[in-house]
Amino acid sequence: MREDFTNSLLSLIQKDFPLTYKPFEDLGKKLGASEKEVLKILKEEKENSIIRQISPIFDTKRLGYKSSLVAFRVDKKDIDKAVEVINSHPGVSHNYERNHEFNIWFTIAVSPNSKLGLEKTVDILNQKANAKEAILLPTLKMFKISVKLDTTGKTDKKEKVSKKSYRDIELTPKILKIIEKTQYDLPIESEPFKTVIDELNISYDELFKTLNLLKDAGVMRRFAAILNHRKAGFNANAMVAWDIDKNKANEIGEKAASFSAVSHCYIRPKYPNWKYNLFTMVHGKNKDETTSHINDIANEIEFFDKKELYSTREFKKVRIKYFSQEFDNWEEKYL
Repeated sequence: MREDFTNSLLSLIQKDFPLTYKPFEDLGKKLGASEKEVLKILKEEKENSIIRQISPIFDTKRLGYKSSLVAFRVDKKDIDKAVEVINSHPGVSHNYERNHEFNIWFTIAVSPNSKLGLEKTVDILNQKANAKEAILLPTLKMFKISVKLDTTGKTDKKEKVSKKSYRDIELTPKILKIIEKTQYDLPIESEPFKTVIDELNISYDELFKTLNLLKDAGVMRRFAAILNHRKAGFNANAMVAWDIDKNKANEIGEKAASFSAVSHCYIRPKYPNWKYNLFTMVHGKNKDETTSHINDIANEIEFFDKKELYSTREFKKVRIKYFSQEFDNWEEKYL
């Protein structure tokens, strides 16, 4: 019974965390529990590293950052040094070793005021990491980005992925300050937003109104919990790259994105040394389950070939600290 309640709670906070004065009390009301019980369970899940972070999930591009997925081919003897070099950049949020000759895969973002720019930054990392080959794989079209692990086992195999239209917004200095202050992990306590409103000298109403405005503008995708995949029992997560007809990319991408086991779905460029242009992140509790999800997708979409890339090591997985001096400090070394 306790396990079912915990799984329901974890499922709920991955979707949309309440932007209210006492959010944990409100979560308890939804699930028929007390605030005290919700706080106790979530603190335990945090201590056990099931919950990575509860915070806003901002859209890097809409904040003015330029980003890309990057793959390096690195000799085994050079991997440790390459990882140290790559991870030193403050815009690298994810970095994994995967089962392919392109063995180091990372995501990187550069700030809106970057003097080096994205390509030059990756060139520098390439040289310093002593990579033999590198491919830059920016997003050409995004169909889905939404990591919501099915902790309850009750999620349908498919889900509707709605196309959203966003309102325009001016990122004023005050709004940027709110983004800067709220981007960190939310404390699991009765009034978790109190420190932020005290530091900014604003009301709860102004804080929540601004965060909802950022959501309506697509600057904030959602305010939610992110779970540690492996700690939450999802031990086989594959990045599946598909070689598809670019003229049918929209139709195929939408079909692939409709699967609930798919958290990310993008079109990326092809190269002479990389023929795959549709990327899907597929999550399962074990390899058999993940393979089954991949087969379901393969039975429904048109493709010429596919490559299943499993992570063998996780080198970095963090949230980018937006508008941080760390970006300028890193660039100053190479200007």
